Amino acid sequence: MNQVEHIQKQFKECIPLLEVLTDENRQAIIMLLGQHKSGLNVNMIAEHIKLSRPAISHHLKVLKQNGFVNFEKKGVENYYVLTLHHPLEQIKTLITAVEAECNRFLSD
Repeated sequence: MNQVEHIQKQFKECIPLLEVLTDENRQAIIMLLGQHKSGLNVNMIAEHIKLSRPAISHHLKVLKQNGFVNFEKKGVENYYVLTLHHPLEQIKTLITAVEAECNRFLSD
């Protein structure tokens, strides 16, 4: 596999991550959780974001499936926390590879 094919593969792997980030409600949830390191439950999130609890739960499910959040069970409540490391590393790796490949062509 050459470098361009490798980058195209990285693009495909990042598509779901980038799609998750296109939603303003998920962006707001990420930013809110970033301000609360110990985590928030759905009710706490609903106090800050004007969505129904089921809508918030749906967005949290999408974020969890893509590695942006995880939850810790405390009693009967799930407290959601950011776990951005893996998806952000994938996106950073893609950006670095695209930048290097473009710079290679620009310097030729």
